[in-house]
Amino acid sequence: MLLSLALSVLVAEARADGAATYASLCSSCHGAAGAGDGVAGAGLPVKPANFTDPAFWNATRTDEYLKTVTTKGGAAVGKSPLMAPMGAGLSEAQLNELIAYLKTLKK
Repeated sequence: MLLSLALSVLVAEARADGAATYASLCSSCHGAAGAGDGVAGAGLPVKPANFTDPAFWNATRTDEYLKTVTTKGGAAVGKSPLMAPMGAGLSEAQLNELIAYLKTLKK
């Protein structure tokens, strides 16, 4: 019971850290709730990914895919080159926390 509670606290902290990373690096284009409707993304010719859309979360959206697009940009996975590489300053733990947070946005 105690181990389960401790694990729950760690998971909640990781999600909170991932949410903070998302807010600082991603929300301006992808929107606060991840719907692809951020202020900076509004003027882009290619709409940013909508993390709330179940269609986004197809079989190709593995953790490795999400890490690649985050760290190397959209062109690295055949998507818009306007998705800039954002993860150069992120540790592996921060990247994992961000991806865990992204998964909470899907409906």
